[in-house]
Amino acid sequence: MIGEPDGPRAIVGRDHERAAVVGTLDDGGPLVIFVHGTGGIGKSTLLRALAHDARVRGAAVVRLDCEAFEPTGQGFVDALNASLGAPVHTAAEAAAAVAALGDIVLLIVDAYEVFRISDSWLRSLFVPMLDDRVRIVIASREPPVSAWFAARGASERFRSMRLGPLDEVGAHELLSRAGVGRIDARVINRIARGHPLFLEIGAVALRETPELPVEEVAIPRIVDQLTQLYLDRLDARTRRLLDAAGVVRRVTASLLEAMLPDVDVDEGLERLASLPFVEEGADGLRLHETVQSAIAARLRSRDPQRHRDYRAAAWRSLRASVGKASRSELWRYTADMLFLLENPDVREAFFPTTAHLYAVEPARAEDEAAIVEMVVAHEPEESVAALHAWWEARPEAFRVARDRSGVVAGFTTLIDAASLPYNLARADPVVVAWRQHLSSHPLPGSQRALFQRWELSRDHGEEPSPVQAALWLDIKRAYMEMRPHLGRLYSVVTDPAPYADALATLGFSISRVPIRVGHEVTPIWLDFGPESVDGWLTRLAAAELGIVPEKLLDPDNRELVLDGRRVPLSPLEFGVFDCLSAHPGSAVSRATLIEEVWGHKYLGGSNVVDVVIRSLRRKLGDGGPTIETVRGLGYRLKT
Repeated sequence: MIGEPDGPRAIVGRDHERAAVVGTLDDGGPLVIFVHGTGGIGKSTLLRALAHDARVRGAAVVRLDCEAFEPTGQGFVDALNASLGAPVHTAAEAAAAVAALGDIVLLIVDAYEVFRISDSWLRSLFVPMLDDRVRIVIASREPPVSAWFAARGASERFRSMRLGPLDEVGAHELLSRAGVGRIDARVINRIARGHPLFLEIGAVALRETPELPVEEVAIPRIVDQLTQLYLDRLDARTRRLLDAAGVVRRVTASLLEAMLPDVDVDEGLERLASLPFVEEGADGLRLHETVQSAIAARLRSRDPQRHRDYRAAAWRSLRASVGKASRSELWRYTADMLFLLENPDVREAFFPTTAHLYAVEPARAEDEAAIVEMVVAHEPEESVAALHAWWEARPEAFRVARDRSGVVAGFTTLIDAASLPYNLARADPVVVAWRQHLSSHPLPGSQRALFQRWELSRDHGEEPSPVQAALWLDIKRAYMEMRPHLGRLYSVVTDPAPYADALATLGFSISRVPIRVGHEVTPIWLDFGPESVDGWLTRLAAAELGIVPEKLLDPDNRELVLDGRRVPLSPLEFGVFDCLSAHPGSAVSRATLIEEVWGHKYLGGSNVVDVVIRSLRRKLGDGGPTIETVRGLGYRLKT
């Protein structure tokens, strides 16, 4: 925004809002204030001013950007660990470390909409752990769920503030600082309607094209047309940089070089950073989402092949980098890969555009009756009996969706397969089927399976609904928490038909053999593959972009193809690699390899397979880990 960062002139037209958020530092002030408003309305600018004001008052300030870390409780703790420079590993340790910073501590959490899948963790677990000396200001594009008003048992300690457009005085002051005269400011604001970002874009467009009548700049009725007019006036080199920047979540040197190999990367980044709608963050440059959407939509419509080529180049760059990322950096690459996906079934599953109507959180003891009532209403008696067995054995597996009044509107069960007691199979045939499949299609020792037994809403049962969407979003929290060890998700549906297209797109398998639990239900499962959630997302993006994976094996010449190099294989090496290639991502036993490659039965005790595998790994070089050991069984070729 226009003005001095973190200084008193960094923000205009927000005196009331600024005073309100600073008031959180007063004795008896709210412990949590939730600032929400549309993108570009000035939330981050308000937070910068708040940080300045808080420091002037002697408060310690900690600021977290949810875009920069994994949207899980552990990701939040790790981000605090990095920010504080303190060895904190749990929520309790993080809360204590924050409180120890001073007599008054301000914790600022920006871009909270990205953390939406773990809202329950912050609201129900972390915030109640904080000392009263710690105040939190959260900024989000979305308003808070109603459950926040009951957090910590006192609604007067929580405040929600909607940040709207600037009034006429504030809008004219912002434009005046940008060098826009009073008459021109009135015309620009008539269209921008007080939206700070578009006021700035209008001012820059006018400044850079002074020969145009201001009416030509401001005539479009929709503000994104004002953006397009500004973009049209840019030189060809900057337009090309913006076209590439528009298809990725963040712009880094490696991504820019991959998309535009003929461009001077340093000069390109500097040129992008100078634009009014580009912000520089810790993990790269980011275009404002509204401008970015306009750029990407225009490129897609005018030059779809270039739009696809940029995305494919970015995919290859990310694919090469993600394997080197540490756990703390992994979320950035996950979010980058998700951004490349345009399929709504995937994008909505992680970053929903629907209203945040339901809060999903662990079920409480008093929720049992509502949960049983839902199963009685929508499923047969046998399913109710199975539910009682689940509740008795693992009540912590139940998660409920609450509406704005706190009433249970839906529920699901979600649990690590290894945590489910074996005697539960006697009460639930679905568990038997899942375990049989897991036994016949084992995961490697480091990977785990996730069981999801029910997903019902009070009013619509299993049918698609906003409650279903909220519960499905919550599963993505479990995806993030369990990676890179999550290998498979098991679920069950009464009628797969309404979900068939989405299930196919996401890579689910549907059993051909239904199970009878009073009525027929169909098991479904999703294999993430050896690279867990990130490998699955990478494959989805590749399929959408039409990227065909490069084959390592040239069967005609019996050679490995490694970055253009050809490495000859012995007959046994070729046979083993060919057998593994026929079952990508699946474990192949030593017995199978002996029978198919050597041509005789495996009687145990022989290490001939292991000798050939070692030789293959040597020839693969850096790609040696492509052949993965499946403990107690054999080997698998990672996809």
